Amino acid sequence: MNRRQFAMTLTAAASFAHGCGGSGESVAAGNDEQGFRMPDEGEPHARTWMGFTSSSSIWGSGLGAVQQDLMRIANAIAPFEPVSMLVNASALARAESLRSAASQASRIQLVNASLDDLWLRDAGPVFVRRMGLRELRAVDFNFNGWGGKQAHARDATVAAAVAGHVNVPVVKSRLVLEGGGLEVDGEGTAIIKESCVLNANRNPGLSKTAVEQVLKSTLGLTKIIWLPGPAGGDITDAHTDFYARFAGSGRVVVSHDAQDIYGERAVTQRHIDVLRQSTDALGRSLALTVIPVPENPASPQANSDSFAAGYINYYLCNGGLILPSFGDTAADRVARDSLQALYPSRQLVQMRIDAIAAGGGGIHCTTQQQPAP
Repeated sequence: MNRRQFAMTLTAAASFAHGCGGSGESVAAGNDEQGFRMPDEGEPHARTWMGFTSSSSIWGSGLGAVQQDLMRIANAIAPFEPVSMLVNASALARAESLRSAASQASRIQLVNASLDDLWLRDAGPVFVRRMGLRELRAVDFNFNGWGGKQAHARDATVAAAVAGHVNVPVVKSRLVLEGGGLEVDGEGTAIIKESCVLNANRNPGLSKTAVEQVLKSTLGLTKIIWLPGPAGGDITDAHTDFYARFAGSGRVVVSHDAQDIYGERAVTQRHIDVLRQSTDALGRSLALTVIPVPENPASPQANSDSFAAGYINYYLCNGGLILPSFGDTAADRVARDSLQALYPSRQLVQMRIDAIAAGGGGIHCTTQQQPAP
């Protein structure tokens, strides 16, 4: 289940030193006292943000198929809410060609922007909202290419660029992390991976206590559940959104590699054990729904170490849930039925994203929600 671990362009350590361990501007003091919080993904959205990659140096011969997958994801989301897709000027013609052929073309907006790749979940801003008011802020967590593992000079500007399009203030965090490493329930609880955030390639020298203080202030959290690792297992150092997701108050859905098909039986079982022993910010024990990984993906690329085979990386949009399928009929059905039971009022759309999965990511990785005010 190693993620995004193919054809990555490494950058020198100097290119990501800025912003690590407190070199960025400090978080605005007292955000939590002012009522700002990161909403749960299932709360209403104003729109979804995505990115349209044009990097053949990263995606090679698979670039065209990845671009098609991106537009298909946008087209699946668009009936539920508008989609704004960042596109480099050099790729606007290609993006427009795909967009114009989409059934929901009028709901997909192309936005000229400068970016390196497609992972808006990680490079984009994390929005926080002041409760009871029409006020948003965009938190910039200083994207550094997952610890300098990929070229990111342009992606490092994406959070501020999106905030500018939305016309909301930017909160510049002193932490380095990615949206895919944050999972919140909107009620004060977060699930975060030690392997990502407490990693010297992002936040050298910062203790867990120091990190918690910043996250609690910035995101309106009161309880953080830490899952272990593994660090170095993939380019993200094992993001939370591929392993555990909140599915409503006191409920968590967890991925499990019970047969050790992808070499992650131990780590996924450890996640389950930690979560079963945890409580949320309101003191509730967590009810877990365990979803197995596909055992027999149909993609010819499924045997690659970079292929991201798992169902937890779904995306919630207004009234909808977009999740992957992998051509494993039995596993695809179990995932769909489990998620439909957890989200009975949502319309589920299940789709193949083999080209993106081959790059180690999923549907959730390609999206970032803008909360409704």
